[in-house]
Amino acid sequence: MPINELRSITTFIRTVETGSLSKAAAVQQISPQAASKALGQLEQHLGVRLFHRTTRSMSLTEEGQRFFEAVQPSLLGLQQALNGARQTREDLAGPLRIVGPRSVSLAVISPVLEEYCRLYPEVQPDIQLDDRRSNWVEERVDVGFRLGSSPEEGLIARPLFPMQMVICAAPSYLRKHGAPRSLDELTAHRCSAFRRSDDGRVVPWRVRVDGGEQEHPIHPAFCTNDEQLELHATLAGEIIAQIAVPTAISMIRNGRLVPLLLQHMTDSYQMFIYYGSRQAQPARVRRFIDLAVQRLGNSSDYVLSRDELAAAAANQHIAA
Repeated sequence: MPINELRSITTFIRTVETGSLSKAAAVQQISPQAASKALGQLEQHLGVRLFHRTTRSMSLTEEGQRFFEAVQPSLLGLQQALNGARQTREDLAGPLRIVGPRSVSLAVISPVLEEYCRLYPEVQPDIQLDDRRSNWVEERVDVGFRLGSSPEEGLIARPLFPMQMVICAAPSYLRKHGAPRSLDELTAHRCSAFRRSDDGRVVPWRVRVDGGEQEHPIHPAFCTNDEQLELHATLAGEIIAQIAVPTAISMIRNGRLVPLLLQHMTDSYQMFIYYGSRQAQPARVRRFIDLAVQRLGNSSDYVLSRDELAAAAANQHIAA
């Protein structure tokens, strides 16, 4: 016969403490029949009688008294542990483990983190940025960010905004080398490529062609695994690069970078925030998720409108 040991032992302890099986049932919010069954299962499981029973009273047997004295401290410790875990769930103090890709993360995550730290200074953020995929369980991740497709099953993933990838150059580059008018003309230009940290592979540019998206191989004149270094070289007029709009958006808006070949710009990938079950999250994790969704969800700080892109692209003719 299957037995729920925790419920049976709890029923036993409550019966001793209240002196009544019906009162023990009421304390546990179960029926007297369920309490009686749990107690009977426990006695059968142990192979001893725990109570002397009459129609009007019940008292512990010798075996019942020894069992009560042995198990009561353990049950009390378990209840204290459960209460402590529930309290921790609402506690804003403690570590907050966040993972995300190195690329884009500084521009996207930093403002949210700065605001969160001002609001909740008692939390200790632990941020790990890496372009490889994190092991959620082994690394004890609370919240993650990911660029691309939705994370694996078992996690809750919320899309924040479409990730526009724009080919761009500085006005000084365009004055010196001119602007490419097609993807084929890129072979005559100094292009940059991103090298992945996990396997060292040079990542092709992802471009839109005839309504679909495809990879466009680049023979790089400049290659790095650091987006900020790539951005710096682009601003210096050394290269043409394909850069995520959240990283380049302020420079495009103020004219320091000019978007090129807009017909080939992609935006099918998303920036996701992902996490485990929301009901089981500590308050410090829930507050960060809420703030990130509020600040990043389809924000114009990270996405350029078609009109903005067209206006910025017109600057290539002025620059050249």
